[in-house]
Formats: sequence, structure tokens, C-alpha cells
Amino acid sequence: MNIGIVCYASVGGSGIVATELGKLLAGRGHRVDLFSTETPVRLTDGHPGVRFHRVETPSYPLFREPQYLLSLANRIVQVARDTPLDIIHAHYAIPHATAAYLARQVLAGGGASRVPRVVTTLHGTDITLLGGDPSFKDIVAFSIQQSDGVTAVSESLKEDTYDNLGVSCDIHVIPNFVDCEYYQRREVHDLRATLGLEGRKVLIHMSNFRPVKRAGAVVKIFAQVRQRLPATLLMVGHGPEHADAVRLAHALNVSDDVRFLGTQEQVVPLLSLAEVFLLPSSQESFGLAALEAMACGVPVVASRVGGVPEVIDDGVNGYLHATEDLTGMAASAVRLLSDGPTQQRMAAAARWTAQDRFCDTRIVPLYEACYESVLANNP
Repeated sequence: MNIGIVCYASVGGSGIVATELGKLLAGRGHRVDLFSTETPVRLTDGHPGVRFHRVETPSYPLFREPQYLLSLANRIVQVARDTPLDIIHAHYAIPHATAAYLARQVLAGGGASRVPRVVTTLHGTDITLLGGDPSFKDIVAFSIQQSDGVTAVSESLKEDTYDNLGVSCDIHVIPNFVDCEYYQRREVHDLRATLGLEGRKVLIHMSNFRPVKRAGAVVKIFAQVRQRLPATLLMVGHGPEHADAVRLAHALNVSDDVRFLGTQEQVVPLLSLAEVFLLPSSQESFGLAALEAMACGVPVVASRVGGVPEVIDDGVNGYLHATEDLTGMAASAVRLLSDGPTQQRMAAAARWTAQDRFCDTRIVPLYEACYESVLANNP
């Protein structure tokens, strides 16, 4: 199949999943065209079989803001006219599914030899945030309803979509995934020495530092842990809450034990240093970073929100707490850091969960089946 994938390039679950999916589909013999405003973080070294198309959004005095949606739709049309697409796979309802719908209409009206079908994958904030905003709600619902196939990354998100938007189309749950061969724990003695972690227990948090990820809560949890035992917190990523998290670490007198490492392309070595992953988010439709940690044998202490309970089995491969129960999260982290047998048991269970339920070899064929079904029902 000829598949066009539309995604955001920034560090975040949707862009990572879309890019990894494109690479894996190309490896399975499909031709993949990937559209984004800049090279996605997981495609910086290129990949055979994946053609990247940058979406340029020029600024004109007539418009008060860049017209990304129109530029994206136009870029899809240009590529599809040159090399016809079977599927446009939009990751996020707006603006990507909206742009895909518009591109399809332009191609159909222009007599294209092949009009692509649209598959939309819902990742979270396109429903839980934008879908509830009166400024966007009707367009979000329309874009989903006009898609030829719709998937969501968790049962929780599927139900939120029906509840918030009232759409009637079928939504199929296809969870996020990891490459289980790549995401596994490694020996990283040199990195441990470089970061000065010898003899230290290590906790880690990875995110785009948006408010929903609650980086400040991560630091507060760690401050409680640090009162109980020697430990170091690795903060991986960057975003709007980064500076506040740094200031809070100083205010709580734990800055010497917190390493703010910024955005990192190679996260497996960092995950391989850790005994605990912290994810106190206010909302998570799935929790891809948690799954990546679990694949590397790192139990997760997380908020019991959204789709997270579909990934983490409380007391088996991690711990779940109410969103505001930072003291409980700290206690669970201390338990994992101080009780070797419990940590090892949960680490093994976390790895088993990733392998048994969320490996790419299990999930990618589900997307292929989705594409094939859409094409069969819309010849």
C-alpha cells in the first residue's frame, strides 16, 4: 500500500507513534510518505522507504496567523497527484484529520486517478481538551465522522470520544506499541559513571513538560523520596513547565540530586539506569513513555487516569494512585527503591506486559488490517 502519515514532529506520544509506525510499515514493504512541519525526532537519521515531506506555512500580511491546515492539505494534494496514496493516516483529529478530509475533497474534485481514504487515530488531547472546547468541538466531531476509519489508543479515549462528541462512527482501539527488540534494559556502566550515579537509586521522568504532565509534581514526589533515602531523579525532555520545575527543585533543596537532561533521542540507555518511572499526569489517554519504561524493565508509579490502568496493573507491574496523592506515590517509589525483591518482581512483570501485549509485531498488523478493511469497504 501507499500510505501517507500526518503527524506532529514535536516530542510527544502521537508523533513518536506515528513516526515509528511509518518506519515499521516501510520495513514491511509499504511505501510511506510522512508529512510534518519539521523532521520528527525519531526520523532525524532518515529511514529507507519513508519519504519525508516538510509542510511550509508562509506568513502573509492578510492572515494574522500561519495557515498550517491549508498548507498541510495542499502539500498532501501535491504529493498524492505525483504518487497516488491509498491511505492518509492522520494522527490527531484537528488539524490533521481536517486537512486530510480537505485534501481528499480537492483530489476527488480534480479528477485524481486515485482518491485516498482517510484513517484517523485519536491520541488524547484532540478529544479531552480540544474536543470539549466550543471553539473546536463541531469541527473535531465532523472530521472524525468523515474519516473512513477511526482508531483510538485506549478504551478510555474511545469512551471519552463518544461521551464528549456524540459521534456515531465505529472507533476501533489499537493501543500504542514499542519495538521490544530495541526497548530492553542494557548494561550502561559508563553512563552511570558519567552522570555520577554510582551507589545511587535512580528515578526517571520523561515527557514534553506540558502542564498535563505535572513536572512540578514529579519534583515534589522526589523531594519526599529523597527524605527517606539517597536517590537521583533524571528529568528527560523539555517544554513549557521546564523552568518552573528547575526553580521548584531549588526551592525544595533537591536540585543537587535532580539532573535536567533536556530532550534526548536515545532514551533506552537512560531508562536502563532507573529503578522507578514517575508519571503523575493529570490526564493520559495511554502513557507511551510509561510503556517504553516498562519494556526496559522499569516499574511505573503513576496517576490512575485515562488509559493508564489499561497498561499498568496496580501492584503487579507498577503502582497507581489518585492524581493528587503525591505522598502515596512517594511511598510506592520508596517501596520499590528499598525492597529489592519487590522491585525485581515488578520489573520482570513490566517487561512481560510490554512483550505480551504491546510489541510492534503484535500491533502494527492491526493497523494494516484497518487499512485493508477501509479500502475493501470503500473501493
